[in-house]
Amino acid sequence: MLSKGEYLKDLLYRYQVNFDISENYKLENVTYPAYAYFHSFSEKYVLRKEAQLWAVNAFEHVFFITEDELSKATLDLVREHITESIEPQLVRKGGKYPQKDHMCSYITFVLLTDGELSDEVKKEVKKFRFDKGYMFNFRGHSEARIAAISMKTEEIVTNSNARDMRKLLQDVFDKQGRKEISPSSGEIAC
Repeated sequence: MLSKGEYLKDLLYRYQVNFDISENYKLENVTYPAYAYFHSFSEKYVLRKEAQLWAVNAFEHVFFITEDELSKATLDLVREHITESIEPQLVRKGGKYPQKDHMCSYITFVLLTDGELSDEVKKEVKKFRFDKGYMFNFRGHSEARIAAISMKTEEIVTNSNARDMRKLLQDVFDKQGRKEISPSSGEIAC
């Protein structure tokens, strides 16, 4: 069985290609084992940069949580932290709206647990929603993505916004499993 620490280390290794990673990241009164940040800027202009047609900024904030057991209370705390701290501070940066040319901000949570995922947790993760538009979406929107992962059963549950993450999250288990098998004999290496 893969430990939460090993899984997180491997996952962060994959994220570091495109994201800035901070370990033991503190936001208000909560400390996360890791936080990953991504920003993309695109623009279109005619002949010279001064003649800009459009520009867009896209962001992703990924928070990693490790727990012995996940519960509905954990998900309630995640929702509260999104609405009370993350969205106002990291998306809007304390303002009424995000900056000009803001297109979208993804707020992603990856929840790792040693235990099994209870039916209640699976149900809550699947129905987890946060989507907020700014100025009728003229200043873009933000949305939450959430994935819960059991180290014991290697089960991955996501909400609908995070379903594209499943392949990456499953690949960590698949690659770790292949490392334990000796290629010459097909036996488990000790």
